[in-house]
Amino acid sequence: MTRILLLEDEPGIADAVIYSLQAEGWTVHWCTLLAEARQLWTQADLLLLDVGLPDGNGFEFCKEIRRSSEVPVIFLTARHDETDRVVGLEIGADDYVIKPFSPRELVARVKANLKRWQRPATAATQQSQPQLSIGDFVWQPQACRISCCAQMLELTALEYKLLSHFLQYPAQVRSREQLLAAGEIAQSSQYERNIDTHIKSLRAKLRRCSDRQYLLTQRGFGYLCVPAGQVETDPC
Repeated sequence: MTRILLLEDEPGIADAVIYSLQAEGWTVHWCTLLAEARQLWTQADLLLLDVGLPDGNGFEFCKEIRRSSEVPVIFLTARHDETDRVVGLEIGADDYVIKPFSPRELVARVKANLKRWQRPATAATQQSQPQLSIGDFVWQPQACRISCCAQMLELTALEYKLLSHFLQYPAQVRSREQLLAAGEIAQSSQYERNIDTHIKSLRAKLRRCSDRQYLLTQRGFGYLCVPAGQVETDPC
């Protein structure tokens, strides 16, 4: 049975979320304090985290989680500034839902992230699996791992799907619609804009490996990946 940990200090919001999730047959454990969530998160298959909490910060909690686990994390927050969204995704969140939100939309996002979630293979299995060299990238499809300039990338499940899709179509423009399909995300205008945020997060992670620009914007069409990279100013 799917287990979801909800960290939310507003009872009204929590009640609506719990009702919607339980209607899907999922088990929900509700916490109002970060201290309690720290004790329970390892038992969950997906985490729904508020950012502003009475005893801490959801962003910091996500950083702690990412030191040892790739369990899906979705932020539920009233912070709608683009900077907050980018920060949330860069530290390892898989999705970012802004309050107020539709319970049906939240359920759809939870389903999508649960579907994408794949537990990592063991080190022995990873070593025996085939890999593809594409420009500066080495891609291990079966292990769901991608490295850039010999540095392993720490990607969320969605970031991995987007980057692996780009590597399948090197130097070819991919539209937002194609990227949504690659990430197994429902088509909607809001999701299309979220793709932009995930691209920014990917770019930030790639910059830690090299000063080359790998993900380029083709205005009016979408994005493309140049696996060998280009040296240029920051992309739009």
